[in-house]
Amino acid sequence: MQSLQINPAVPSRFRCQASPLNPLTKPCSTTASTQLLKPNNTCNDSTALHLSNLENLLQKIIPESIELDTRHKNSNNGSLENKGKNLLESLNLARLWPETKAAEEMSPRHLYNLQRLLSKTAEYSPRNNLGSRWWEYHGSKDWAGLLDPLDENLRREVVRYGEFVQAAYHCFHSNPATSPEEARAPRYVASPDRSYKVTKSLYATSSVGLPKWVDDVAPDLGWMTQRSSWIGYVAVCDDKGESQRMGRRDIVIALRGTSTCLEWAENVRAQLVQMPGSDDSVHGDSKVECGFLSLYKTRGTHVPSLADSVVEEVKRLMELYKGETLSITVTGHSLGAALALLVADELSTCAANVPPVAVFSFGGPRVGNRGFANRIDENNVKVLRIVNNQDVITRVPGIFIGEGTNKKETNTTVTKVLKVLDNNNPLAYSHVGTELRVDTKMSPYLKPNADVACCHDLEAYLHLVDGFLASNCPFRANAKRSLVKLMNEQGPNVKKLYTNKLNNLNPERVAIPSSGCLPSPS
Repeated sequence: MQSLQINPAVPSRFRCQASPLNPLTKPCSTTASTQLLKPNNTCNDSTALHLSNLENLLQKIIPESIELDTRHKNSNNGSLENKGKNLLESLNLARLWPETKAAEEMSPRHLYNLQRLLSKTAEYSPRNNLGSRWWEYHGSKDWAGLLDPLDENLRREVVRYGEFVQAAYHCFHSNPATSPEEARAPRYVASPDRSYKVTKSLYATSSVGLPKWVDDVAPDLGWMTQRSSWIGYVAVCDDKGESQRMGRRDIVIALRGTSTCLEWAENVRAQLVQMPGSDDSVHGDSKVECGFLSLYKTRGTHVPSLADSVVEEVKRLMELYKGETLSITVTGHSLGAALALLVADELSTCAANVPPVAVFSFGGPRVGNRGFANRIDENNVKVLRIVNNQDVITRVPGIFIGEGTNKKETNTTVTKVLKVLDNNNPLAYSHVGTELRVDTKMSPYLKPNADVACCHDLEAYLHLVDGFLASNCPFRANAKRSLVKLMNEQGPNVKKLYTNKLNNLNPERVAIPSSGCLPSPS
């Protein structure tokens, strides 16, 4: 067999020609290639000029008044401008010259992510099977190792419980007035999770009242001055598949934040009062804010107190599902977060063999003193506080002195001094539980100087949790939560660059219809 022989004489048209635009090309030894190539500095200048011309071509603004028919658009698919745009995107100018304007513009991939967040309103983080680990996600180990970095299953659970609170807000604002006949049956709540069934409506009653002339002057705002208001609901998971996924049957108590004038009046009653039934020898001097306790314990004219309603309904559900693995989850925002602690504290001791009790609070204020915090710990109530670093509500009421001291250091002189100050200071408040801290400045969409309302807004909280990876990591690029609601509720606090891009991507975006009532202060 004859071996194949390759003729070394290759025609010149098949020889590799060096590009004059490539600054890395080295001069060849042949005379022809030497004539083709220029010095390196000339190549660099030529490359920069070429890219600059392409960039200038793409920055030309076409008047909006010019309308092209479909046939004309199809005929220009291969135009110089389209070809230049594709070439420019592949060149990645932001990487080559960071000082150019291209570095400040969003990439096509980023625009695609924005469009995805606008179009997919029901896309969530993965709902994995929690199985035997549900105890950990419910706080049995105080969420150790799950917060920083944030576990994806825990992120989904936190957002899910936040949506239960959003449903409470929407239900209240759709019908803020409370009628005497309403308390006989639970309100309809558009639950975000169809695997849960609402079983009980909850009402909070203020112990303070406004003069009668207020109703005469502003009769249309009667719901703002009513003493008893719908504040939340009790729901239970009645879906077999979801119960298997979670590893237990979950009972949820969801509580909204401040919405009426009398609730605001209770918020400013910041003096500490004794917890009813507290044992000083075990928990110390347990005290809570007067206004929070008033809303929790006061009975209305036609409705029971919040405390009685919750305990009665939870006992009924425990008896109904006796023998099953149960859990109790209390979630709330702002005022609802404060009341959630009082609810969880009472549920933990309302009966024998109470299921595990956990609290997921969003933007919650301080509720009580160190004695109350010790009482929560002794009752084995697990609390996960989601806190925005720019939210001032989480720093009130009162003042704290020894909140950050190590509880194990009980014999040091500093600890003893702080303990004396705490016991004698009428405004010595202390936070409870484990903290998950997010930051408005970490979001690429929100302004770093967002106003107080935005930093306390529940949708902003869920947006930040959905994008949180770790304390030392940026906002995650594959965030699942839609931006439509954030735009509707906090449009002025969204960066102008993104507002323009979002409007261009979704020009027919329609605002969420208002119920006609005053919005929540959050």
